[in-house]
Amino acid sequence: MSRTDTGCALVTGASRGIGAATAKALAAGGRAVAVQADVAEPGAADTLFAAAEEQLGGPVLVLVNNAGVTADGLSPQLSDDDWDKVVNTNLTGAFRLTRRALRPMLRARFGRIVNVASIVGQRANPGQANYAAAKAGLVGMTKTVAAEVAKRGVTVNAVAPGFIATEMTESLENGLLDHIPAKRTGTPEEVAACVRFLASEEAGYVTGTTLTVDGGLSA
Repeated sequence: MSRTDTGCALVTGASRGIGAATAKALAAGGRAVAVQADVAEPGAADTLFAAAEEQLGGPVLVLVNNAGVTADGLSPQLSDDDWDKVVNTNLTGAFRLTRRALRPMLRARFGRIVNVASIVGQRANPGQANYAAAKAGLVGMTKTVAAEVAKRGVTVNAVAPGFIATEMTESLENGLLDHIPAKRTGTPEEVAACVRFLASEEAGYVTGTTLTVDGGLSA
């Protein structure tokens, strides 16, 4: 990753799947540390940023909001707890981290924020009203924040993965693959490559957009 001499990257939900692949891609040639926190907690943003700045010796100039959870169920059966759990982690947590990230980025007149959304925020997936609402909200937040900070050299984008081979998709029915033009699930590394581009200096004129990574499913 570029600019490692003046700043560092923070990837949430990096213990496995897309997050782990993204952290590995961004840390190639550099150094990485692990910090544990629950992004749904109000104080998590300050905890994570303080740890990253102290242990890596620079401001966070790249933020990847990847942490996410699911609590599936058809809408009549979804409890308030299931709704709150998913929205608080997938959307509210991402907002708090974004808000905290913008301070040093605006001062540095450079920053990259990449939000990991989902095609579920763009097309129906019965049983995931809470997850769809959170991911659609994440895309809307991405566009708005991008417009607010573009003139200060900070970009805000999203990636929207389709069916990726992670623990979240282990129960994927084989029949669903017939609807994917690529006829396969994607890999975490393929999503990570897109995140790495959006986090690079070369992507400086790309902001407020959502890059779909779904093998043609939403084409």
